[in-house]
Amino acid sequence: MRRARPLQNLRPARTIRFHERPIPPRPPQQQPTPPHKRPGRSLAVVAALALGSSLVSLLYHKDQPSQFIEHENQQVMSKQEEQPHVVFVLGGPGAGKGTQCARLVKDHGFVHLSAGDLLRQEQQRPGSKAGALIKSCIAEGQIVPQEITIGLLKTAIEERRAAGASLFLVDGFPRKMDQAHTFEEQVVPCEMVLFLDCPEDVMRERLLERGKTSGRADDNAAAITKRFRTFVETSMPVVEYYEQHGKVEAVTCDRGVDEVYADVEAALRKHGLL
Repeated sequence: MRRARPLQNLRPARTIRFHERPIPPRPPQQQPTPPHKRPGRSLAVVAALALGSSLVSLLYHKDQPSQFIEHENQQVMSKQEEQPHVVFVLGGPGAGKGTQCARLVKDHGFVHLSAGDLLRQEQQRPGSKAGALIKSCIAEGQIVPQEITIGLLKTAIEERRAAGASLFLVDGFPRKMDQAHTFEEQVVPCEMVLFLDCPEDVMRERLLERGKTSGRADDNAAAITKRFRTFVETSMPVVEYYEQHGKVEAVTCDRGVDEVYADVEAALRKHGLL
């Protein structure tokens, strides 16, 4: 028996005429982008949220606009004043620290804090518990205990910072390594050390001349000799320590005041403080 042909083979072949073209396959249909993924819609949503937040803020502060602005300004100022810029000004007795600091205060708005002056003021303050000890140390050319000196400096810096000051010259401090470490731990690290380098014979002559009118108990020949010895033994190691850390700028001070001052300004500019 003869097997039947498959049905598809029985269909007559279609004649393709000359004017017909093959029909290209239809490209797959792209799925529409969901509304939440459309770029334009996302931007619109973000803009709407931002606008809503601004309106809420304005409505919340509509009755107190000046207080709101003042609060924002205070926050900015507090961030700017978080860390004061402190320069240690070191040099032997009579090197000219006070003279140079006074000019920087006048010309560039620094706050000058003399450790010696603060101690003398505390010594004369009525009811001071440390007054007698400070007087004895100064008369002998010795170093006052660090907790007294650092406490006075910290209080002075905080008071001036509250008034908006940010640049400080700490004159005649630190005089020992333990003072340097404690100050940087409890107050703030120094930006640089300005070392006024002056020969001892020049400093001695200046101090003896100053002693004729200063009335200071340590401006006499005996105390001056002790002060020189104390500076070399205790303060020079501080200068050497900061020099190893690249923070010391030395200025020779056996010259005219203007020449020294020009070099002092250049040293501060080098560290971005002018």
